[in-house]
Amino acid sequence: MILVLSMKKILYYSTNGRSEKVDFKGALLKGQAPDMGLYMPEIIPTIPLARIHQFSTMNYPEISYEIISPYVGDLVPEKQLKAMLLDAYDFDVPVEKVYDGKYILRLDRGPTCSFKDFAARLMGRLMHYFLRQEGKSIIILTATSGDTGSAVAHAFYGLDNIRVVVLFPRNEVTERQRRQMTTLGGNVNILAVDGKFDDCQSLVKQAFVDPDLEGLNLSSANSINIGRLLPQAIYYFYAFSRVAHKGDEVIVSVPSGNFGDLMGGLIARKMGLPVHKFIAATNENNEFPEFMRTGLYKPIKPSKNCISNAMNVGHPSNLARVFALYGGQMDEYGDVSQQPDIDSMHQDLYAVSITDEETRRTIKTSYEQDRILLEPHGAVGWAGLTRYLDEFGDWSPCISLETADPAKFPDEIIRLTGVNPPLPETMARLGELDEHIYEISGDYKTLKAYLNEFGRRGT
Repeated sequence: MILVLSMKKILYYSTNGRSEKVDFKGALLKGQAPDMGLYMPEIIPTIPLARIHQFSTMNYPEISYEIISPYVGDLVPEKQLKAMLLDAYDFDVPVEKVYDGKYILRLDRGPTCSFKDFAARLMGRLMHYFLRQEGKSIIILTATSGDTGSAVAHAFYGLDNIRVVVLFPRNEVTERQRRQMTTLGGNVNILAVDGKFDDCQSLVKQAFVDPDLEGLNLSSANSINIGRLLPQAIYYFYAFSRVAHKGDEVIVSVPSGNFGDLMGGLIARKMGLPVHKFIAATNENNEFPEFMRTGLYKPIKPSKNCISNAMNVGHPSNLARVFALYGGQMDEYGDVSQQPDIDSMHQDLYAVSITDEETRRTIKTSYEQDRILLEPHGAVGWAGLTRYLDEFGDWSPCISLETADPAKFPDEIIRLTGVNPPLPETMARLGELDEHIYEISGDYKTLKAYLNEFGRRGT
């Protein structure tokens, strides 16, 4: 059974503070608040520690229900929500021991072999449910730096009341990441943008507040959408339940790009998960580690192109939520109007930037020493954990997130380890399928023209 945490309905406010509060359904379907802020829960419910320790006897869908249901409230009946969770999480979630209380949480076993599957699959089912209730349809408009696009495309593929438009930076995703998006067709439409991920994200945000596009009923499936963010809190509880005992606090290392994954972890901690420290491990896009070092936030423009391509983000959207969680305020451009409580942030977070050289060395040494095959993003997380333990001493248990299957990055893996990563069945036929790509410039006018024409075409 689920503990009754609060009978009060949770409302969601905008981090920019200029939009009305909405319920979960409103926040989910809208995606971004009208004032260009991001929705945040007004209340973060807590779970008693005794109940968290009982999660060790529960499976992933059962734990998911305990975490998600307070945020959804009575908008979805218990039976339907549990059915969605069983359907969304029908794959393994391995927690792999490396050595001496050090673990890798492998979030790469879903249909697109990426951690994005965990959020996108539940989000798609919730959106489909609410839209059918109202007899409406929407256009999902989202930007990707690598894995979000394929996870969202697969999560919404074939749904009769949702069409999908995904923007990706033309030259900064791997071939396999691209093909996972571009070979679907149907209600999935992929745009290659002449620019960086931050350009794609900026185009999406402009479209959401463009009054000329209001009739299209746009919504987002990026982690700017609260429906993408909240499911990411679940696997922190799950991993803890598999490695920790009473009295334990864990250290968790999170490869961080747009900071949705880290934000999910911080929400889990606020809900009561015993986390000693989160390691926010970025690649050479080090705007957040620099903020933690200096107290000054400065986006990186343009973002740096690193081998951990999904983390090539010069201004993470979810920092607005991180700041809000610690009493600060940041707008969509990265301008800080109120500083967060940086002392509390230092207590909870250790921020570190990992170079491409360190990433490659980590992939090589982790395989040679421990026979652990890591892809570049997971290697950034593992390197961040190693850096922390070298500086502050040993700790157990520790969990580092592996966010994608190494088979998505074969060239680097083969060159560094001599191992050709096994190709998951879901990716085996990608090279035989036709791609469907529409190319646009980084100018907003080209996206607006495409969306207007797309809207006129209908389904």
